[in-house]
Amino acid sequence: MTHHTDLAMKTEDVLRIELEVFKHEHRDLDQAIEALIEKGTADQLTIKRLKKQKLQLKDKIALIEDRLLPDIIA
Repeated sequence: MTHHTDLAMKTEDVLRIELEVFKHEHRDLDQAIEALIEKGTADQLTIKRLKKQKLQLKDKIALIEDRLLPDIIA
């Protein structure tokens, strides 16, 4: 089963909750990345991995938002 198919089977309430959780995780990762860069304590590989996680969350957020707010063709 693909991720998109899983998404289609979830209720709107579940999607809204997941959306908020993913947005929160995305903000947390953003703050963590900024803190590591400012302190200069993390290696580039760690920062790169965190940025990749952040992008994956952004993609999940976009999928859920598209599902909840589909484009209306006029």
